[in-house]
Amino acid sequence: MSEFRIKGATGEWEVVIGLEVHAQVTSNAKLFSGAATAFGAEPNTQVSLVDAAMPGMLPVPNRECIRQAVRTGMAIEAKINKGSRFDRKNYFYADLPQGYQISQLYHPLVGEGTIEIEVEGETKTIGVERIHVEQDAGKLMHDQHPTRSYVDLNRSGVALMEIVSKPDMRSPAEAGAYLSKLRSILRYVGSCDGNMDQGSMRADVNVSVRRPGEPFGTRTETKNVNSVRFVMQTVEIEALRQIDVIESGGTIVQETRLFDPDKGETRSMRSKEDAHDYRYFPDPDLLPLELDDAFLDECRASLPELPDAKRARYLSLGVTPYNAAVLTAEVEAARYFDALLEAGAKAPAAANWVTSELFGALNRLGRDIEDSPVSATQAAQLLGLVAEGTLSNTLAKQVFEIMLETGDDPAKIVEERGLKQTSDTGAIEAEIAKVLDANADKVAEYRSGKDKLFGFFVGQTMKAMAGKANPGVVNELLKKALDGG
Repeated sequence: MSEFRIKGATGEWEVVIGLEVHAQVTSNAKLFSGAATAFGAEPNTQVSLVDAAMPGMLPVPNRECIRQAVRTGMAIEAKINKGSRFDRKNYFYADLPQGYQISQLYHPLVGEGTIEIEVEGETKTIGVERIHVEQDAGKLMHDQHPTRSYVDLNRSGVALMEIVSKPDMRSPAEAGAYLSKLRSILRYVGSCDGNMDQGSMRADVNVSVRRPGEPFGTRTETKNVNSVRFVMQTVEIEALRQIDVIESGGTIVQETRLFDPDKGETRSMRSKEDAHDYRYFPDPDLLPLELDDAFLDECRASLPELPDAKRARYLSLGVTPYNAAVLTAEVEAARYFDALLEAGAKAPAAANWVTSELFGALNRLGRDIEDSPVSATQAAQLLGLVAEGTLSNTLAKQVFEIMLETGDDPAKIVEERGLKQTSDTGAIEAEIAKVLDANADKVAEYRSGKDKLFGFFVGQTMKAMAGKANPGVVNELLKKALDGG
């Protein structure tokens, strides 16, 4: 992969990036209680006695949360640890009623794995250090009063996967590609919905700079960045800040920072804590997790076809690399395309139609593909009418627009509105004769060597027949009429 360098006042710098992604586990209940996890509920309406840290309340692990984390690890070909343990991370904050967070520092559920990314046509493998399961904290809300805040514990105890990459990324583009690919994998697996705007997936961005070939520099951690674009901006802005500090004679402090997208800057929040600052120790209320082979086999059997495998399959069916990448980027698009193939559509034509006609129409209507007015079965019928010659591409576009408005099947529209393509040579020859008679000067120019005029005659003939003529027949008969005259 091509090297990314930042030019400073005293030479070139290399940026070193690692991401810690917090992904909310898809589960109807929290990690250690039965409280609901639905987004958007009224404050403090989804809080159990465990979440509120009432005395004597003991946590009980949610099997589904563990299953989803294991499946995620398997999807990135990571080591699954049959034995893992929960630890207490101790700190005091208003949104943490227990005074500690239950996490996994020393013995995580999932070990090392890999994620392959592509940037500008080149592939690179990014290492994943670990995936551990932990509980989320609550949320503080501040009103206009300068000394008053409110605590919402709905998120307290919600299960998170913390997916920690190795410091293998070297550019904003690589960081963006990694986060996009990870989000895609999570959504295929179904272990996280990936809704970054709702806070169910967010990234802590670790950035340091160094001279090429030198040891790693001191890193900073920018917390809770909630979009791919903002992650890329954070990397660039923070790298430039660090370079400016170093080149001005200063030193980088290991600290936690905050990204302000409105001002386009990162700001210091607090010095970066080390593990000993949190006084980690094994949670005495939770036994170690022990996974048996039957559970692991069940997890592996439940995995779907993942993005890379799906992309390879599409390529083998004749889909272009660009279309294959577009169709596999989001799981909903891939599901629609697979349904098209199952309904009998040919892969290359179907891929071109989805990425151009369908995506264009959905964008115009402001709708998602899972809410498409045209089902995959109807789309396959439309493409079938084109393949068999009943519809030209021009007529197919007309039929598609009517399908978007009415929801009717294409065959019904063709029949009711008389939009069937014709290959009647007699009718086509009659219209060609009229076109040539009306454009005698251009006929003469064509016959004197201006071959490019052929497209003009095709267009005029198709216009005269309201787009219903078979283009292949038109071309053949026109050429015969022009050359034979």
